[in-house]
Amino acid sequence: MDVRRTTVRDMRRSNRSVILTSIYRDGPLSRYELGHQTSLSAASVSNLVGELLDEGVVEEAGSVESDGGRPRVLLRVAPTFGYVVGAEVGETRVRVELFDLAMKVLATAVYPIETAKPAPELAVKYVLQGLNAVIGEVGISPGQVLGMGVAVAGVVEGPADAIVHAQTLGWDAVPLGAMLAAGTDIPIQVDNGANTLGQAEMWFGAGRGATDAVVALVGSGVGAALVTGGSSYRGTRSSAGEWGHTTIVYGGRKCRCGAEGCLEAYVGAEGVLERFQLANGGQPAPGGDEEAAFIGVLDSVGTSEVAAKVVEDTIGYLGAGFANLVNLFNPERIVLGGWSGLLLGERYLPQLREAVGKHALRQPYAQVSIELCELGRDAVAMGAATLPVLRLLREGGATPREPGLVARAR
Repeated sequence: MDVRRTTVRDMRRSNRSVILTSIYRDGPLSRYELGHQTSLSAASVSNLVGELLDEGVVEEAGSVESDGGRPRVLLRVAPTFGYVVGAEVGETRVRVELFDLAMKVLATAVYPIETAKPAPELAVKYVLQGLNAVIGEVGISPGQVLGMGVAVAGVVEGPADAIVHAQTLGWDAVPLGAMLAAGTDIPIQVDNGANTLGQAEMWFGAGRGATDAVVALVGSGVGAALVTGGSSYRGTRSSAGEWGHTTIVYGGRKCRCGAEGCLEAYVGAEGVLERFQLANGGQPAPGGDEEAAFIGVLDSVGTSEVAAKVVEDTIGYLGAGFANLVNLFNPERIVLGGWSGLLLGERYLPQLREAVGKHALRQPYAQVSIELCELGRDAVAMGAATLPVLRLLREGGATPREPGLVARAR
């Protein structure tokens, strides 16, 4: 067996990663606080912080008073050390956003998708078009972009090859990573949209501080990110989290994936609108698009018995789905996100919590909190942009473009 020996260089990179991650996730922090958080010696912290300051990865961000001594200088990751791009390949649009390292949105490009099952080539075209558009709008060079994360529906195999299996889109083993990489020199990473939303919420939103959590994405489709012990659980081949395709009704409605009775067929926006149309004598909900129609159903609850019943049942199905997560994973927190999930949760969160309690075991239910996503309806693209940020943190400040311990991004 070939056992790789850990070198001094490896240890230094690892320590830089620990320091940089602490500053990014919990900063601004002083050197004193970094020592306590990382358990590194004061000398190591001082040396590594000095390197990061010299390289421009980290910058000073004011100071705080100390107990009887000099004020302590606070440190943060420099927002303009580099830039990251996040793209969401949704079922109705492609959204591309450019961020600085403080995750401030600097530019956005949105391209509607008119077909229910877009060809992979169309998605690639819009993502690359959006990438060029947001870079051009801000006026930076491609060399300043550390990377682009792309979030898609379906199972994503392999961070390098990024083979996508998305039955609801009609994609079977699509080499999306290679297709995107062929059109740009900017490093590309692809992941499932629920996973990217989960990472964003765990870093910056309602998941902060939790070590065992589920972040649910409810839009046209349904998925979930499972976080155990502070790390994302992906399963043998990265398909864990397909919660939307767990069976909620035996022999139930046909799902877009081809199975029967999937949760997605009952609580995904498309499934909700289909159930409304069926109960409404074949008349669809009014609205120019899926989101407008979904809002129309919610707005009609007070005047339409059909809408009231459909929404009541949707809350019940979603509550049962959450209860399954509570009983299976015993999370300390469930975070509801996605555009239709937030529209529903903003109006009916107390009823949803009550529905979960009706189906979950008492003890694990008493241990879980159910919250709404704090980052808004468009947080999937932001989550995708955290993929190159995570790579930067793991590399201790080195960019993915250049080898070596340190590579300036500007």
